[in-house]
Amino acid sequence: MNSGENSTQTPIVSIVARHSNSGKTTLLEKLVREAKSRGWRVAVVKHDAHEFEIDKPGKDSWRFTQAGADVVAISSPHKMAILESGELERTLDEVLERLPDVDLIFTEGYKHGNKPKIEVFRSEVHRELFYKPEELIAIVSDVRFEVGVPCFDLEDAVGICDFLAEKYQLL
Repeated sequence: MNSGENSTQTPIVSIVARHSNSGKTTLLEKLVREAKSRGWRVAVVKHDAHEFEIDKPGKDSWRFTQAGADVVAISSPHKMAILESGELERTLDEVLERLPDVDLIFTEGYKHGNKPKIEVFRSEVHRELFYKPEELIAIVSDVRFEVGVPCFDLEDAVGICDFLAEKYQLL
């Protein structure tokens, strides 16, 4: 899969904010639902700075990992997951290389990455924008910003997807 920003490559948009509990995940849920209603194939890549565990203790896949398997794949008629053990954290680009072909990729938690960013700003959580306007493609907020980039309401998934469709020539 190709990653990048131009029309011949899959667009990647990072949903970012200064703090946790800013509304990034809630916004992403809305954006994914809206994108899917338009028929887009969508991937979301979430970065977690902490240790996470998606496998349940006692389940077969967990037991295989505990036994020392470096890779465990779980497959069903509707889902597939590949669990890899290792000491090195993958870069965003390394993760993106492994994704199947989709129309749009959202990331969450890669606030220092080099992908186009939409900043989520809620006045009850933030005092000022985390990024300079020239580092953003848009702002999603409960207050208006007149800083030279589009500003959308926190509930405006339709408007944000319209913006992304135009920017990246998504059908």
